[in-house]
Amino acid sequence: MKGKWMPRFQRTYLMLLVLLSCVGCDQLSKTIAKSSLEKSPPISYLGETIRLQYAENSGAFLSLGSGFSKRTRTVLFTVLSGVLLVALVGYILYNQDIGRGHTFALSLILGGGVSNLLDRVFNDGKVIDFLNMGIGNLRTGIFNLADVVIMTGMALVVLLNLRLRRRRAAVEDFSDAGSETEFEDEA
Repeated sequence: MKGKWMPRFQRTYLMLLVLLSCVGCDQLSKTIAKSSLEKSPPISYLGETIRLQYAENSGAFLSLGSGFSKRTRTVLFTVLSGVLLVALVGYILYNQDIGRGHTFALSLILGGGVSNLLDRVFNDGKVIDFLNMGIGNLRTGIFNLADVVIMTGMALVVLLNLRLRRRRAAVEDFSDAGSETEFEDEA
């Protein structure tokens, strides 16, 4: 991920801005969902395409692992997630080769992960989910804004890496022998 160099304070600022925005929006949406949806039937919009439905998820994304023992879930989804999120903070702050695009994308993943981790810590190992999409019987699982933010960050990382790979291939095809070129993954 060789990118345009960003001073650490800029990476820190961008990371904190994205992190706090993601956590704030997700936690607010979960508070509203809990107060308005917890004891009510699902609410549908756009002909059942979007459904608001309260659920508490003890597993990972789309309830993966919800059948594990509580101890295993705690180790995997709270302790291990926390360690990985701390490692991600370190990667964002101390890797000088990542640029703005990757910093933003990784900060989205961090923000969603931290918000879901906060749920697990303060909600007995469970995450509040409330969004469901689909057409007829073809539906997603129930998810939350943090899940959307994590998936958006992951998609951005993939797209940025594909773009960087194409640029490198193009430069290799057209560069002079013996010349070195720096690759910038963001403008």
